[in-house]
Amino acid sequence: MATTEYSRVLPAAEPSAESEESRRVDLSIVIPLMNEQDSIGQLHTEITQTMSGEECDYEVIYIDDGSTDDTFARLSVIQEEDPRVTVIQFRRNFGQTAAIAAGFDHARGAVIIPMDGDLQNDPADIPRLMAKIEEGYDVVSGWRKDRKDKALTRRLPSKVANWLIGLVTRVRIHDYGCTLKAYRREVVRHIQLYGEMHRFIPALANWHGASITEIEVNHRPRIHGKTKYGLIRTYKVILDLITVKFLGGYGTKPIYFFGSMAMVLFACACASGAYVILMKLFAGMSMVRNPMLLNTVMLIVLSGMCVMLGLLAELMVRTYHESQNKPVYVTRQVLRHGQDT
Repeated sequence: MATTEYSRVLPAAEPSAESEESRRVDLSIVIPLMNEQDSIGQLHTEITQTMSGEECDYEVIYIDDGSTDDTFARLSVIQEEDPRVTVIQFRRNFGQTAAIAAGFDHARGAVIIPMDGDLQNDPADIPRLMAKIEEGYDVVSGWRKDRKDKALTRRLPSKVANWLIGLVTRVRIHDYGCTLKAYRREVVRHIQLYGEMHRFIPALANWHGASITEIEVNHRPRIHGKTKYGLIRTYKVILDLITVKFLGGYGTKPIYFFGSMAMVLFACACASGAYVILMKLFAGMSMVRNPMLLNTVMLIVLSGMCVMLGLLAELMVRTYHESQNKPVYVTRQVLRHGQDT
């Protein structure tokens, strides 16, 4: 498989073109871990067995997300025995999104596949994801159709969340929460992850023009440890969804969002003011003693505040882009006479 992108490395001396060329691989498997000491040995064995039958130059990146058990010690042994393994240890627990972001930053592969480290994702699905990528897709999402989790606390909230995310983002896939996905490197390198936004990567990639598909993947019951997720994360999904919708729809033009709110509030103010006048003319009610007059004034003030917020947001967005020379567009390639870039 041909690779097309250069890797991102830790701040250091600038590598030469030759060293960068030699560092590139076909596939990076990114695995965040927290207190999974009993799973990592079997997981790495399964990955090695699966990839041994593939003509693919790959690496495995394990991220120890602040484990308090022997996870890092066992990862260290695996890393000493397998030169294709990279281990990143966080100083404390930063969360799955931060761990996946760190894996993306250190990945050298043209294709990046994150997966869970609890053995519920099946490494045997990796070649199937790669085959779908080779068909020309930029993102291949795993769908845990036959999910082996508790119905009330895991599967039901997940179904509701997937429906809501699809409704808001208009990217219709069945399983946003499945970590097992495949991404072309040139797609995810433009995406910055914050909060718990790793589940929204397909939607973020779609807004960058990526082609997305999904395949059914095997999901296995957990046999070691316990899940780190529960119903409490539902509200976080909703808050992150609001953020994603705002950034995707108005990230470079926030005045449209706040301006629309201002117009709605001003229209309500006009309707409220007209009602006050009608009550004065036809019912003889004093405008001064009418509480609707106060409501009218407050709506006008809120409308003006929304306009001001929009202007401030415009200044912040332009400062953000211009201070970093960050373009407001993403290119797939540039064609010039005699060369492709």
